[in-house]
Amino acid sequence: MRAMSDMPPSPEPLAFIGTSDLAGLLRGKSIPLAELAARMGRGVGITHSNIMMSAFGPILDTPFGTAGDLMLVPDASARAAIPAPGAPDIALLLGDFLTLDGSPWACCPRGFLRRGLDGLGAAGFGLLATFEQEMVYTGVEERPGAPYSLDALRRQGAFGGLLLAAMRGARIAPDSFLAEYGPRQYEVTAGPALGVRAADEAVIVRELARAVAAGLGHRAVLAPMVEPRGVGNGTHIHWSLVDGAGEPATHDPAGMHGLSAAAGHFVAGLLHHLPAIVAVTAPSPVSYYRLRPGRWAPTSVDLGVQDRGSAVRICPIYGTAAETAARQFNVEFRVADATASPYLALGALVHAGLDGLRARRRLSDLAPAALPGSLADALDLFADSAATRDWFGAEFHALYLRFKRAELKALGGTDEAAICARYAAIY
Repeated sequence: MRAMSDMPPSPEPLAFIGTSDLAGLLRGKSIPLAELAARMGRGVGITHSNIMMSAFGPILDTPFGTAGDLMLVPDASARAAIPAPGAPDIALLLGDFLTLDGSPWACCPRGFLRRGLDGLGAAGFGLLATFEQEMVYTGVEERPGAPYSLDALRRQGAFGGLLLAAMRGARIAPDSFLAEYGPRQYEVTAGPALGVRAADEAVIVRELARAVAAGLGHRAVLAPMVEPRGVGNGTHIHWSLVDGAGEPATHDPAGMHGLSAAAGHFVAGLLHHLPAIVAVTAPSPVSYYRLRPGRWAPTSVDLGVQDRGSAVRICPIYGTAAETAARQFNVEFRVADATASPYLALGALVHAGLDGLRARRRLSDLAPAALPGSLADALDLFADSAATRDWFGAEFHALYLRFKRAELKALGGTDEAAICARYAAIY
């Protein structure tokens, strides 16, 4: 029998404090879990250039150099246990970038969303939202006839059930898990959550999907396109407004398309600014391979009633009970994918909708337009948009453009198949 001193030590539990950054990837720093309570108010130290880490890993361009320090401070309400192979679960805590005096940093993705929600609150509304997240699960073979089939659900084995169980463990209410349209493609959706919590849950669900798949020896690939002629993975954002008392404020049976006056203004603002904000919601070159005709993905700046090809879709009400109609009624934003940070994607949606409310924009005033055909085109529209510059602030706006243009430059001369493969290896 081995002496106690000869026994290998047990792994010490870790905590990870992080955020979904400009590349839409969860990054931060880890500490011993035993030290977490003492670090809640100050988090971990981060340099400004950390936000400039590209999707590919290296910092391709930064205005900050090596100078400067920030704090990444955890939010106790945004915590989840992430499975780790052969080790205790990692305690994940999402957080905010703060300056050393405790002020919000202007370029914090979570802070960008919070500013939009604060403005919406000042206008008398809150936002309920959830993210439908599509992915390719590598633990199942491709088979003809699989879309939406029981066979495809059965053959994925434990992945879906373990993912839903992990979501419940993170206090995220699962709404659905299903076999989707594409080969080996599945979709997971959480129930709606209020404000920042909706984006927090989207970040956590992504990491749970990756961790559960890894525990089974496989991957959950959330990249927008796995190969250029394939079926895309979208991240669709369902949202609805609530009033100051938390009551539904999106539905009016007498309104255009069933929208309340406030929701109509909000959607009009979203559509008005859509050509510029797709640089944030569909922020990679491969995003635009999905946004092509014939792929059940948007190609125009349009509003559709129960039309899954539209950029913004009015969702149906199932059943006729008047008391449930207003709570069920919601709008779907379909021009987003997992290369976008949920904080930036939802934040762009909120800021654009809030502008529609403030300016009392009308759906009847909108003219049809095409979505940008490439990230380069979308970034040019974003650069020329005074509205997005105002929402982000001049520093963050310029920083985001610099970051994304460096990503494009790093792919110069690469063909579509190789670009898809590169993003599929990361996301």
